[in-house]
Amino acid sequence: MNKTLFLLPSFLMSFIFGIHRKTTIWLIGDSTVCNYNSAQFPLTGWGMPFANYFDSSVLIQNKARGGRSTRTFLSEGLWTPIKDNLQKGDYVFIQFGHNDEAKNYPDRYTTPEDYRKNLERFINDTKEKGAIPVLITPVSRRKFDAGGKALETHAIYSPIVREVAKNMNVPLIDLDQMSINLYQKFGPENSKLLFLLLKPGEEPNYPQGMLKNATHFNEYGARHIAELVLEGIRNANLPLAEHITGNR
Repeated sequence: MNKTLFLLPSFLMSFIFGIHRKTTIWLIGDSTVCNYNSAQFPLTGWGMPFANYFDSSVLIQNKARGGRSTRTFLSEGLWTPIKDNLQKGDYVFIQFGHNDEAKNYPDRYTTPEDYRKNLERFINDTKEKGAIPVLITPVSRRKFDAGGKALETHAIYSPIVREVAKNMNVPLIDLDQMSINLYQKFGPENSKLLFLLLKPGEEPNYPQGMLKNATHFNEYGARHIAELVLEGIRNANLPLAEHITGNR
């Protein structure tokens, strides 16, 4: 080997041999997406198992935060460091809505008009950095009518996501409808197996149990939701689909 290669500046070595940077998927959203620690197990956001389905060329940065709406994610400065670190070819998966629509929580509630504007801001900021925004409708809450039909729970905010995706030519994963279909497949009773529903004493982290929860998933449920997102990636013909593995 030519010994002079060892004398070349590092930037020239990088140019000659190439740097294979990982493609990063940035996840932004709420408590249905975010990471949880072991003291909160079996509470699981779908972003946690999602990270295990890709080959080594893909890096997952789960920056979702519980209790955040599009408005508070921006106002608290959570978006700024993500935007600043975006690289060309990265992806930003955007799933908000649960807290935006919560009128009973004025500290996080976002009007439909501002929700639309905030989604557009995430998209524009992402595109400016040469990264790829992907809009995701908010995963459905578990709700059935008396006849056992799984019901829509984001009737105002999910259509906004679909409209913004269409108007701005952005890939869409309709997780709301996909999760409704999943709950319907499981049925009114078995769908409870997907959620953080616990009897008193069943789990040491929740000694009092968790008798009512139609929003947050256990590990089993989060894995099913993550698989829906993967299905959405394939349906949208995103290049990321080539890097999905069968691992869980």
